[in-house]
Amino acid sequence: MSDALLALETLTAGYDEAAVIRDIELEVRPGEVVALLGANGAGKTTTLRVVSGLVKPMSGRVLLEGEDLAKVSPSARARLGIAHVPEGRGLFFGLTVAEHLRVAPRGEKLDEAIAYEYFPKLAELKNRRAGLLSGGEQQMLALARSLARKPRLLLLDELSLGLAPVVVERLLPVVHAFATERGCAVLLVEQHVHLALEVADRGYVLSHGRIVLQNDAAHLRANRQLLVASYLGEHTQDAAAAAEVASVIEREEDDG
Repeated sequence: MSDALLALETLTAGYDEAAVIRDIELEVRPGEVVALLGANGAGKTTTLRVVSGLVKPMSGRVLLEGEDLAKVSPSARARLGIAHVPEGRGLFFGLTVAEHLRVAPRGEKLDEAIAYEYFPKLAELKNRRAGLLSGGEQQMLALARSLARKPRLLLLDELSLGLAPVVVERLLPVVHAFATERGCAVLLVEQHVHLALEVADRGYVLSHGRIVLQNDAAHLRANRQLLVASYLGEHTQDAAAAAEVASVIEREEDDG
């Protein structure tokens, strides 16, 4: 797609010369939410870390509007509009909500009005230290801080980590609204498959470091068995493992 904001071309990357992801081809358009799905250890977090510059590719390219980011540092990528919300949320527990929305990385400026627009509840918590917030409020703050940077590309790694599905159900629609209204491209890693596919436009499934399935989110939602098989690899013969993955997805849907 020539209009892709982010494009990964035959991307291979990993740690200590051991590849975790191999030959990844992936694109995200402006205003689009793309879900990156897969079992634990499939390479989802590594993919995000390569895009944000924290892990260097072994081969292949990361393109932002067609420009190769190979020689662009993580801080420079942030200034280009790439915002990464990691699993650990990246908050400073001694700072208040308001301070988080005022203190920006060098060379950047936060627009706190955007944060409060998308998360009005944070306005009521302005003077509360991050360490005193609930898990859901902390994740809200981490996400709001990234939105305040007015990103062109938003990378979200497991927003639901440690949170009840009902909390995630409130966060993910905000992500979709921000993408649609601000034209931001979003690459979303999420363990709650059905919640991710409710807000995503398209989805990719990683299995053992390779993309084994991609399609519109509606198609993936409607084809559960195909989704289950892709989690395990296209030619799995492990019926017990397939049943386990299917039960996890079904359990998530029931919880939601």
